[in-house]
Amino acid sequence: QVQLVESGGGLVQAGGSLRLSCAASGRTFSSYAMGWFRQAPGKEREFVAAISWNGGITYYADSVKGRFTISRDNAKNTMYLQMNSLKPEDTAVYYCAVRTARLPTMRGVSYDYWGQGTQVTVSS
Repeated sequence: QVQLVESGGGLVQAGGSLRLSCAASGRTFSSYAMGWFRQAPGKEREFVAAISWNGGITYYADSVKGRFTISRDNAKNTMYLQMNSLKPEDTAVYYCAVRTARLPTMRGVSYDYWGQGTQVTVSS
């Protein structure tokens, strides 16, 4: 089993920054790909970013490319999402997820473990 706990969400003005963290425990975190997804009220969950087991491969949704950066520290069993130039449309609950494979995908169904989520609200 893998347990995931997100933190770092909050309320920020448009143009501001936040850094989300996802702390993992349980199975061998460093062997697995991870990802960030988000879900806004009334909308389906959508892919945000993903990273391979060693950080060598990253994927981003077009809507966040150039503004968000995904990273991981395997020594700390933690994944991060640095979010800059935030927009009101980034408002959502952000979830981290683990895929029990080395390479990431953009498809939520490919991920096996999920955190409880952290709220990000961007005011205009």
